[in-house]
Amino acid sequence: MRKEFYAEYFELEDKHWWFVGRRRLLLKLLGRVFHPADSDAPREILDVGCGTGTMLQHLSAYGNTTGADADADAVYFCRRRGLENVLQLTDATLPFEPGTFDLVTMLDVLEHIDDDLGMLGEVFRVLKPDGLVLATVPAYRFLWGPQDEISLHKRRYRAKELKARLEHAGFSLLKLSYFNTLLFPFIAAIRLGRKIVPGETAELKSDFTLTKAGFLNQLLASIFAWERHLITRFDLPFGVSIVALARKKR
Repeated sequence: MRKEFYAEYFELEDKHWWFVGRRRLLLKLLGRVFHPADSDAPREILDVGCGTGTMLQHLSAYGNTTGADADADAVYFCRRRGLENVLQLTDATLPFEPGTFDLVTMLDVLEHIDDDLGMLGEVFRVLKPDGLVLATVPAYRFLWGPQDEISLHKRRYRAKELKARLEHAGFSLLKLSYFNTLLFPFIAAIRLGRKIVPGETAELKSDFTLTKAGFLNQLLASIFAWERHLITRFDLPFGVSIVALARKKR
């Protein structure tokens, strides 16, 4: 991500509707297969691309957490949250022994990486047998917009593309679904509108600046989060993002 936006994300990650809704949905989905940690045998969890660290805090309910990010600013803001077990990645490999982790999360990370398949291979390597990977990516190339530029994305995906990469890396899919479906028409309209309205793309502005704190933010968070009741039962056919939960094959 562009460095000038880290401070903004640090302030927004706990309260902006997109972060709040996504977090509730992912924790609900994860909780179906990965129950809170047993203190006698704590699990080991790695959050790759941990950003400013809010999700890392929530994952601590499931076991011992380690954060990793390629950007020094991300590590700095994690430390500001009091998260000490966070390290900076210096290359495309994960600096851990094979079979270290029970769960690896990669939440809106793969789209940043040139060799996304290679990174999935690294995740496979550091997972224990039967370990889980939880990954999210942005969906549909036609939704490309300023937020992708700010985030330094390389691509957006279709579900079948993410499925192919995970299976090629050796994973068995437990869940593959689009999400942020209920708000998809509105988000797509805004993103496409910003492309055609004169002057809208002249200044690079985060999508998160379009919604301020207050009733609308809370309403959007509730609508987005309500999808957690759907996604645990069905695979949603379209959406702004894609989520995959997969298990490392023995």
